[in-house]
Amino acid sequence: MLSEPSAATVRATLPAVGTALGAITERFYAGLFEARPALLRDLFNRGNQAAGTQRRALAGSIAAFATHLLEHPGQRPDAMLRRIAHKHASLGVTPEQYAIVHEHLFAAIADVLGDAVTPEVAAAWDEVYWLMANALVAVEKRLTEERGGHSWRPWEVVERVTETADVVTFRLRPADGGPVRAFLPGQYVSVRVALPDGARQIRQYSLSGTPGAGLRQISVKRVHGGGTPEGEVSHHLHARVEAGDVLELSEPYGDLVLDAGPGTPLLLASAGIGVTPIVAMLAHLADSGHGAPVTVVHGDRSPADHALRADHEAYTAKLADSSLHLWYEQDAPAGTRSGLVDLAGVRVAPGTRAYLCGPLPFMRAVRAGLLARGVAPADVHYEVFGPDLWLAGQA
Repeated sequence: MLSEPSAATVRATLPAVGTALGAITERFYAGLFEARPALLRDLFNRGNQAAGTQRRALAGSIAAFATHLLEHPGQRPDAMLRRIAHKHASLGVTPEQYAIVHEHLFAAIADVLGDAVTPEVAAAWDEVYWLMANALVAVEKRLTEERGGHSWRPWEVVERVTETADVVTFRLRPADGGPVRAFLPGQYVSVRVALPDGARQIRQYSLSGTPGAGLRQISVKRVHGGGTPEGEVSHHLHARVEAGDVLELSEPYGDLVLDAGPGTPLLLASAGIGVTPIVAMLAHLADSGHGAPVTVVHGDRSPADHALRADHEAYTAKLADSSLHLWYEQDAPAGTRSGLVDLAGVRVAPGTRAYLCGPLPFMRAVRAGLLARGVAPADVHYEVFGPDLWLAGQA
């Protein structure tokens, strides 16, 4: 927890620092990448940097962490820390890199706030930073050790399946012929690719099913704007990677994992490419013979855009007590609904635990609908693809 003098200083300066965090994080990343361009080339997501989403997520997470320390001095915001730690561990972030971030972040704070950064203010926010950084380092160390250390393992593409016009599934096996570590339904892997300009960019993709012993499966949506950083990795995978090619993957990570006993009612809600971890969860439930009610909800632009639709329907049908509710904005066939997902007509069993994945507006709407139906906030879990702007309080 924060020391009493630092807590008083952070409380007094949080409004000013919070207002300036956008400018601070922008200056921070500019200075960091100018000094260490290899970090942008080979570690940080150039797409998120170009779009500004990483800056917003960092600003929000700092403010959220500091606010939590003030409002709950005896607790840590473990949900936020776990989510960040899983991402960092999958990327191979090292403890030494936190010192580099500290150097450039505090230089940016001094640059933006100027004389307002007195020695007392600097010391208080330094304490906030290292409380957060050391907590993350400890979690990341444990996660990495559980997986035998971080390494980029080569995986051979054994099959490429076109799911929709914009989604391709890659089934992979380890190129070294070694064993495959089990994963928890809902987890993701980091994929590192070498791009034409020499960069080795990394993206996370959910493991989208259980294709068989010794295999992994990821389903990649092509992000439009392939000439820009936002779409460079997905376009590379779509345009250049075929059966027989080799990709570098991390071990599985991610804290949005299915955690429910056989008697727990579930609601699994997705939209668009958010279907990928949900299908993995359904595959696990079908294989394990889950007997409690499972309500499956999905929204998409059209049936033709619904990736993994056959798996989505087949795994749901295998469950003993399940219902599938589909919404399409266009071309909704008989038995489905037109427009956006609306839980008003969907039965939600008492004691339901919910898992959500999709765009933020979709997840906010579904969560609000579930809370209105009496689902406990602690029983609503979600996954954000990319920087977590929801948890950081950003829109």
